[in-house]
Amino acid sequence: MRIASLALIAAIALLHFYIAWFELFAQSVQMAANQGIYNSFLAIGLTWALFISDAAWQTKVAICFLMFVAIAGVVGAATVTIKTLALQTLPAIATLILVYLSRRSPDTI
Repeated sequence: MRIASLALIAAIALLHFYIAWFELFAQSVQMAANQGIYNSFLAIGLTWALFISDAAWQTKVAICFLMFVAIAGVVGAATVTIKTLALQTLPAIATLILVYLSRRSPDTI
């Protein structure tokens, strides 16, 4: 479960790097650039979690940033498009569940 958790965290980080790139460089609207900065922070936080060697600390940082992603997805679904739930919130929640389940296994994330 540890490897699956880390792979999903990496996938969500990559998604947010892409979203940040798109919002910062592919769109010229100031609002999109501002949102790109937030997505950059989410991606950087998730990437940081992948490199933390202490399992307990790694889990806490991963949970924190996955919760940020899930909440941002809910807000995006309420204010922009419902598709944000499928793109951000559902993968974050699925990964949170996997991280929680992997905490109970000997190879903790």
